[in-house]
Formats: sequence, structure tokens, C-alpha cells
Amino acid sequence: MTQSLPRGVRNRNPGNIDHSPANNWVGQIGKEPGGRFVIFDTPENGIRALGKLLQTYYNKHKLRTVKDIIKRWAPEVENDTGAYIRTVAKRCGLGPSDQIANIKDPKILGGLVQAIIKHENANFEYPPAIFAEGLRRALA
Repeated sequence: MTQSLPRGVRNRNPGNIDHSPANNWVGQIGKEPGGRFVIFDTPENGIRALGKLLQTYYNKHKLRTVKDIIKRWAPEVENDTGAYIRTVAKRCGLGPSDQIANIKDPKILGGLVQAIIKHENANFEYPPAIFAEGLRRALA
């Protein structure tokens, strides 16, 4: 991959998930040199991790709206969280405070994952087959 691609794409970590010694993601092969983000072996496993983390936010932390999820995903100390919330909600066809009934719904989880990937990676989109496989792994 070339340096011109967004960091999340180069690291096959399209959610820009921070490296943590407590996590051992499927396909995790390290941490970026001098950085803080996980590197995955394939984009499918990076997409999987993003989807799994969103499910943890929903199930363990009881975050049920785009607003609540993105406030945790992209803290205000590092991001324009308000803009991030509005962008993700719009791309998902949801209002920022709409209740998410079922995070395991492929349309809902897929919409959130896709919107976060685009926001984190300058509107980058994976080919449909790669995205679908990553989402399938997240839902397995």
C-alpha cells in the first residue's frame, strides 16, 4: 500500500482502533511504528474488529444511539465529535439520538461500520466483497 492512502487503510485498521495490550484481535499483527494504532493482517479483520467493538459498545456499555457511540469512539479531546456524529448519523439514515434497536442487524451494523470507515479514511470505500466479508466476520 502506498503512503498516499489514509493511515487506517494502510494499517488495514479502517476504524483506527488504538492498540491495547489487553486486546488480542483476530488478525492483529502489531502496532504501527511510533504510533498508537493496531495493524491487521487483512482489511476484513480490521473491519471485523470495528464491528465487534461497536457491538461491545452496544451490549456492554449500553450505548444505543449514534450520538452515544460516536462520543465514545471519537472523544472530543481529539475530534470534532459533533460533526462526526452528524456525518455518521446522516450516512446511516438515522438521527443522532434515534434508538438503535438491534446492533446485530446487518443493515444497522453495516451502516455504522461503513460510515465510520468513510469518516476515518477520507471517504475511502472498500470493494463490496471485502466489506461484506469483514461485516460477516463481525456478526459471526
